[in-house]
Amino acid sequence: MLKIYNTLTRKKEEFKPLHSPAVTMYSCGPTVYDYAHIGNLRAYVFNDLLVRTLRYFGYEVTQVTNITDVGHLTSDADTGLDKIEKGAARDKKSVWEIAEFYTDAFKEDLSELHITEPSIWAKATDHIGEMISLVSELEKRKYSYRIEGDGIYFDTSKLPDYGKLAQLDIEGLKKGARITFNPSKRNPTDFALWKFAASDEKRQMEWDSPWGSHSFPGWHIECSAMSMRYLGHAFDIDNNFYPENFETIDIHTGGVDHVAIHHTNEIAQTEAATGRQFVKYWMHNEFLLVGDSKMAKSDGNFYTLKTIKDKGFDPIAYRYFLLSAHYRTQLNFTWEALSGAAIAYNNLKKEVSLLRAESGEPADEFIQRFREYIGNDLAMPQALALLWEVVGSELPDSVKKATILEMDKILGLGLADVNPFSIPIDVQKLLDERITARNNKDYKKSDEIRDLLKVKGFEVEDTKDGVTVKPLS
Repeated sequence: MLKIYNTLTRKKEEFKPLHSPAVTMYSCGPTVYDYAHIGNLRAYVFNDLLVRTLRYFGYEVTQVTNITDVGHLTSDADTGLDKIEKGAARDKKSVWEIAEFYTDAFKEDLSELHITEPSIWAKATDHIGEMISLVSELEKRKYSYRIEGDGIYFDTSKLPDYGKLAQLDIEGLKKGARITFNPSKRNPTDFALWKFAASDEKRQMEWDSPWGSHSFPGWHIECSAMSMRYLGHAFDIDNNFYPENFETIDIHTGGVDHVAIHHTNEIAQTEAATGRQFVKYWMHNEFLLVGDSKMAKSDGNFYTLKTIKDKGFDPIAYRYFLLSAHYRTQLNFTWEALSGAAIAYNNLKKEVSLLRAESGEPADEFIQRFREYIGNDLAMPQALALLWEVVGSELPDSVKKATILEMDKILGLGLADVNPFSIPIDVQKLLDERITARNNKDYKKSDEIRDLLKVKGFEVEDTKDGVTVKPLS
């Protein structure tokens, strides 16, 4: 049985896809105006662990991840600059160049972290037609209204269960409206579906639409449109929207910071347009902290994967670090903690390199426990601890290796690529001399050679099965 935590119900539930073994999964992707920081990347390691686990349990996963290259404003209140336009001005490049450059950089980060790419990459600017059709449907159903000079907004008061994902206190928000309320909006929670560029604003990305030519999509609308295009089957080849064809999506993932606004608004606009449940299971990973604060570009307290590499760390040491905490718990990043993870990861690779036998069949008793851990809402810290239990076990090398490699199908640490340990020629010569000395009962010379090998960085152990040699830690 596979159980996952559903943010919508606030409890762990047995996973039951709508059309098993097929699973539809949408993962919120990056806004490509800058390098992703390692806090962002935690979300994609979580996505990867989830996809690997689903496939391990026999499901056929179709995962869509979006690339946000337009419409994400610097404020969640639908104000400020478009982040892509801001990035283009900063780097003195076109918005198209900025989006392509940082998309490529993001995909390279995924590769270096052993993150499986999604089945489909969906770029926002390739799906403007679907977004226009969806906004038009909401307009037809009387869920939207126009603010002159600003945009087309979703009227959240028309949806009785608005805010159910975040369990928002709508009345409380209304009471605080005099402090934060945009007076042009009907309700403080209303959000932009489509934006109008200001008359003095020179945008590089804008489109003709039923609401004007100097306009562009809001941020939230893209995820609804693209998930319904590829997973919900609600659009035809000409981007016409057919709400009656929509099929509920199994899983939607993202960072916990998306719960209150972005995912709440996705639910609102999609369910208003279709009259059906948008997503069955919502899954969110927690923040990566620096000190007591969330890692964020806006606060300037962030590190990129390049920062980690420049300090001499293997990117997979960061993946190992993330495995040490459950995806739903906050994790504090320090260089000391990453160093500890790197040491542990290097020791793990060394232990694997010493398994000289060919891989055999995995040990059922360990694999069963491993399945129980990963099937319990991706309990990766317990799964990682079990991996070390296998390393220290008395299993034959062939069984031990097979068990470790089976577990690594989920953990993604690249252990199948670890080269077997080979003994240098000069070290082998000393070992042969030591064997001769022991056979001649010259224990003094045997001990001297052992000490010399230790100086060279190798540990020799005499066992009932013979002599073993391995590099010192």
